[in-house]
Amino acid sequence: MKTIAEIERVHGELTALRRDIHAHPELAFQETRTSTMVADRLRGWGLEVHTGLGKTGVVGVLRAGSGGKTIGLRADMDALPMPEHNRFAHKSTISGRMHGCGHDGHTAMLLGAAQYLSTHRNFDGTVVFIFQPAEEGGNAGARAMMQDGLFDKFPCDAVFGIHNMPGMPVNQFGFRAGPTMASSNRWDIVIKGVGGHAAQPHASVDPIIVAADMVHALQTVISRSKNPLDQAVLSITQIHAGDAYNVIPGEAVLRGTVRTYSVETLDKIEADMRRIATTLPQVYGGTGELDFVRAYPPLVNWEKETAFAAKVAEDAFGAEHVLRDMPPFMGAEDFSFFLEAIPGAYLFLGNGDGDHRMESYHGMGPCQLHNPNYDFNDALLPVGATYWVKLVEAFIPAA
Repeated sequence: MKTIAEIERVHGELTALRRDIHAHPELAFQETRTSTMVADRLRGWGLEVHTGLGKTGVVGVLRAGSGGKTIGLRADMDALPMPEHNRFAHKSTISGRMHGCGHDGHTAMLLGAAQYLSTHRNFDGTVVFIFQPAEEGGNAGARAMMQDGLFDKFPCDAVFGIHNMPGMPVNQFGFRAGPTMASSNRWDIVIKGVGGHAAQPHASVDPIIVAADMVHALQTVISRSKNPLDQAVLSITQIHAGDAYNVIPGEAVLRGTVRTYSVETLDKIEADMRRIATTLPQVYGGTGELDFVRAYPPLVNWEKETAFAAKVAEDAFGAEHVLRDMPPFMGAEDFSFFLEAIPGAYLFLGNGDGDHRMESYHGMGPCQLHNPNYDFNDALLPVGATYWVKLVEAFIPAA
């Protein structure tokens, strides 16, 4: 890969930084150690630094020349509430917390770019470095930063983000214009019947029977109600009812998730679920209620900005390292809130198949996102940092 030589020379420093973050994972809106480290480094490189956006978010501003255009670059900082099974030296030092999605690497890559750009400033305009908290778990740190005035205080002409992708070849860039990641939504259905003795079911309204029927009815929302050309997933992930062998409970609860690539499809699914949740229990003499929470909207990349970002990757690393029509991904990302507000693109960088972990002991199993055996591939650090630099220099070239 044609990385910038000066960034390659600090590869070891970036690796040590990334592994330090990995060893000290912090959950959503608790990223105080990480955000303090980010802010201190940005200040040390002469950037204008703002803290406290979205509670623990950090923004660094770097200006050069007299250009009026501004580009935003985003990295997420939070970890996951999950155990780590790896046993290498930089494994998590906090039980039940892990950087299982690579946000440690995303932060280190963007810091590497900030360090280089602060020294060379071979651009004419403004770069806004966005270090975001709370991407995981539906906490919507991106929205929280926007509610604190992110784009009012730091208006951007376009914003870009990178996520590593296990299974993609190392150093391969993936792009997709239009719907790229799904909306993330969670729901609860509470079914109320009439409890009673299990030996006298005729004197009860059994919510378990209603729940069993509802499982099948909800699947027809996808198979028979939704347009088959519109992609969507409705998964029932929890059923809770009863505490004793001989008691018919008075209540049953179903929970799950819905994923779609368009708001229109989501609207249709929610309306159909609400109709089923409220009317089906009445057939049995019970009642039902749906609580539907829309966490993250679909991530929809802008056409022009996606094409531009892909061209930068091709020019920097060669077309053989760029996939312009990456398949959509049913995972969700709160970068979608940014893209609802301003133009931009979210891209992917291949993390490989896990061979990078062979140098030291690691847990068995795949190196997939949100897996206790995952680890970010440090070979990507100079590649991602170089890409950020090239993107900036192409978006706001020096006069």
